[in-house]
Amino acid sequence: MSNPPESLILRTRSAFHAGLVHSGTLTVNAKGVASISDGSNSLSTSVGREIATELRVDTESERAAGQTLGGSFEEATAEYLRATFPAFQMLRPGQWEIHKIGNSRRSAIAAYEPYQHLAALSEAIRRDPTLVSVLGNAYAISPDIVVSRFPEPDSLINADARLVDHDHAHLTVIRAENSPRPILHAVVSCKWTLRSDRAQNARSEALNLIRNRKGRLPHIVVVTAEPTPSRLSSLALGTGDVDCVYHIALPELVDAMGKHGNDDNVEMLSTMIEGRLASRTSAIFPSTWPCKRAFRA
Repeated sequence: MSNPPESLILRTRSAFHAGLVHSGTLTVNAKGVASISDGSNSLSTSVGREIATELRVDTESERAAGQTLGGSFEEATAEYLRATFPAFQMLRPGQWEIHKIGNSRRSAIAAYEPYQHLAALSEAIRRDPTLVSVLGNAYAISPDIVVSRFPEPDSLINADARLVDHDHAHLTVIRAENSPRPILHAVVSCKWTLRSDRAQNARSEALNLIRNRKGRLPHIVVVTAEPTPSRLSSLALGTGDVDCVYHIALPELVDAMGKHGNDDNVEMLSTMIEGRLASRTSAIFPSTWPCKRAFRA
């Protein structure tokens, strides 16, 4: 009896890790410190080196500059999403697009429903810069990666029965007849590691998304390679702003923590993984990446 073929998630996960190694994003230097580790933290160093070994980092290389690491990590994550998310049409049918934005455009979020009003606000501020002193910069949201869905034509909506017509439902955003603007489904923030400022940046962006929307809130998630439970907990514990926190190598992190962490470290990691209530597996990322408590995918 032949073995079943590898799943898409398994193949893409392996390619994702291999890409991080090949691009020099995930490295280990001559002192044995992985690029995901804080060299001044013994737990971070031990766990990071263990994860790097499991992901087959076998050559020494110095850590790349922070901006270079961030950009390559964002691109790898975007490629992973492009290879997986559209394949789950049976769960989420539609015309999907995964787009890496990064810091390329300060007003990029205004291209999507329900944030189109921010384009007019940005233009008003451009004409009158003094408005910044009143409004601040909360309107300037430029996520790392966005997952969006295009509105559907009436021909598809009415394929099996006449559900809509030209005289009604003129405001619903799912109809292409009303607006061609893509609908924001998820916003992905990529944080290679989590220091206090990076965790706060992710929360600030999430709060800006919440406060500035004029419609349904997109899913707000963070992807990270941070190896220490205490820093992961800065985003993964509690609820309210960030929906989900995913780790690039959860099984490897759990194994490494079992070898190098103390009881408190192991318990905290277990709480973040198992403490979620009434959660569901997300089609955005594989369930082998960790979620925070009370995730809604």
